[in-house]
Amino acid sequence: MEKAREILAKHTTEEHLFTHARAVSAAMGAMAEHFGADRDHWEAIGYLHDVDYEKFPQEHCHHVRELLEPEGVEPEDIDAIIAHGYGVTTNEVEPTTDLARSLFAVDELTGIVHAYGLMRPEGLDGMAVKSLKKKYKDKRFAAGCSRDIIDRGCALLGMETGTVMELCIAGMQAHKTELGF
Repeated sequence: MEKAREILAKHTTEEHLFTHARAVSAAMGAMAEHFGADRDHWEAIGYLHDVDYEKFPQEHCHHVRELLEPEGVEPEDIDAIIAHGYGVTTNEVEPTTDLARSLFAVDELTGIVHAYGLMRPEGLDGMAVKSLKKKYKDKRFAAGCSRDIIDRGCALLGMETGTVMELCIAGMQAHKTELGF
């Protein structure tokens, strides 16, 4: 994870992007546990997922390879990061692994969880899937977070949206201090 932090710091300066990186990393840790995968590895990939966003917002996911290959990031990890933009910003790599599909699903979902946590007096503590689903259905709430992408990601995973929400909440709760709660 330390290497992921070093790499992202070379290409990102905006604090909100670091907060988002931490949120996605936290959610990916919970997804890794669900799939019996390496939590630290998945958290690092989640942390790096927007490595090219600040420098290339109009070409997001098109510069991931050029930024991460020189850092020694494994090709399959680079592909997973590129795949989180599949059908949105690029069609280069399809999300075909649990890692890539999870990243695709939780990227936007963390924005909704985070926004809902900010408006609740208790933050992320005690956040229930049922109440999050109500906010999720309101297209005006966290309007910049695409429900279509989240739904496609959950379908790719073969998981109910509520299950992915539960994992995302749990992952973010475990890192609430880092996320500013």
